[in-house]
Amino acid sequence: MDNMQYKGTTTIGLVCDKGVVLAAEKRATMGHFIASKDATKIYQIDDTIAMTTAGSVGDAQRLVKWMQVEAKLYKMRREEPMTVKGVVSLLANILNSSRYYPFFVQLLVGGVDKNGPSIYSLDAIGGVIEEKKAVATGSGSPIAYGILEDRYVEKMPIEDGIKLVVRALHNVMKRDSASGDGIRVITITAEGYKELEENEIKKLLETIKS
Repeated sequence: MDNMQYKGTTTIGLVCDKGVVLAAEKRATMGHFIASKDATKIYQIDDTIAMTTAGSVGDAQRLVKWMQVEAKLYKMRREEPMTVKGVVSLLANILNSSRYYPFFVQLLVGGVDKNGPSIYSLDAIGGVIEEKKAVATGSGSPIAYGILEDRYVEKMPIEDGIKLVVRALHNVMKRDSASGDGIRVITITAEGYKELEENEIKKLLETIKS
């Protein structure tokens, strides 16, 4: 089967006090068929910038590779990293220039740069929104927003943000058949990019009562 059409996703981004938290579940679906139980939906673009993807896996992977190369080239030429907004602007231009043959994706780009933590959402034709608080994409996003809007606090510590995204995805996976098979969480601060270990996520899930 063609993995270019794997769909069904929930991704979440939170702007926290000193960084961002990005999270996603691991299931990819083709209609009612579970095509993968270990799909990658969060990709590192630069040292302190990452992107989450929902939609066509093939389109998303092409965009990820494109942005990783552009970020490296920029750093080599300018001797400084791209800002989050710089990555988003370039990505928006790419998406907009392909609007008649669009990339079937919904993206979040988040990270930390000289301007602090930030997250942006992008649609398939390059529309951009700067997300000041919490954002979710994909099939399970309506369920996720119910939890996020109830529990998100502005400038919350990273540790609290981690607990919140795990709680939100836990609830999504109980109700959205296109989301499931585990949770991946990454944090980005000025110190760098970090992925939570599976046992850390397991411990958090054990403390959640919904």
